[in-house]
Amino acid sequence: MSRLTHVTSGPYAPPVAARELTVVSADGAPLHVEVHGPEGAPAVVLAHGWTCSTAFWAAQVRALGADHRVIVYDQRGHGRSAAPADPGGYSTRALADDLEAVLAQTLAPGEKAVLVGHSMGGMTLMAAGGREAFREHAAAVLLCSTGSSDLVPESTVVPLLRAGRLRTRITRSVLGSRAPLGPVTPVARRVLKYATMGPGSAPEKVEACARIVHACPTRVRHGWSHVLDALQLNAEVGELRVPAAVIAGEVDRLTPVVHARRLAAMLPECLGLTELTGIGHMTPIEAPEAVTERIRELVGTYVRVDAEANAQAKEGA
Repeated sequence: MSRLTHVTSGPYAPPVAARELTVVSADGAPLHVEVHGPEGAPAVVLAHGWTCSTAFWAAQVRALGADHRVIVYDQRGHGRSAAPADPGGYSTRALADDLEAVLAQTLAPGEKAVLVGHSMGGMTLMAAGGREAFREHAAAVLLCSTGSSDLVPESTVVPLLRAGRLRTRITRSVLGSRAPLGPVTPVARRVLKYATMGPGSAPEKVEACARIVHACPTRVRHGWSHVLDALQLNAEVGELRVPAAVIAGEVDRLTPVVHARRLAAMLPECLGLTELTGIGHMTPIEAPEAVTERIRELVGTYVRVDAEANAQAKEGA
């Protein structure tokens, strides 16, 4: 589990959940899940990215929790969810299974929600998009700072090298390194900011991201790096047949904006692409207002809530 933790004060400190539960995925993996906000309110489900945790969504949970039911969960191996016991537990299929289990345990049968995925969380939505269980619950989706294929060749986290085999090989070794990240130091903050955030990111945002990322266990970071390296979800994007919005930072080095533009062109029901000037990969923390506002727009347009019907359905289930 995590060696370090998230920040404990300020806007990026996670609020206390209304309730917590453990959801068991298809292969028996236990997942930590939190539900924030009032029962019966319109539902939003947030899936974080590689090396992150539920703490990554603190700003969105705070902003939406007063009038939305916000569901967040730790991807397997991250935060308070146990790491896979064997290499087979690291796959996009497993990510989709986990999301399906979370939806089944937190939403009433047929209840619709806006599903939001950042980075690997967005890939989770793509991987699950063709499943009936996903379509049962997805009113609309928001894909943040993510891509569907060719992540390593198109990454620009390694400076001063042109695209090609050498840069791809070096990037693969950097992102897939087994070296522990260690404590959050000034040097570590500078490295993380360069690789994952815009140059104008405020110190408190860098600190929040650094503590979250450094908390991810080394073997989990390494295990998922192979999945991201081999990612091929273009066909699955074509099966994501729900209204879908895309948001990305223009200076993202991990998943450059070319990925977002490609997704916008491939999605069957794309609602448009928002490109954020000066923002890097960590959009929910770097530009919390923009991400939250897009979520609110999707909820207002696509989610209709019947609190009494949802409560009765949950009771019956």
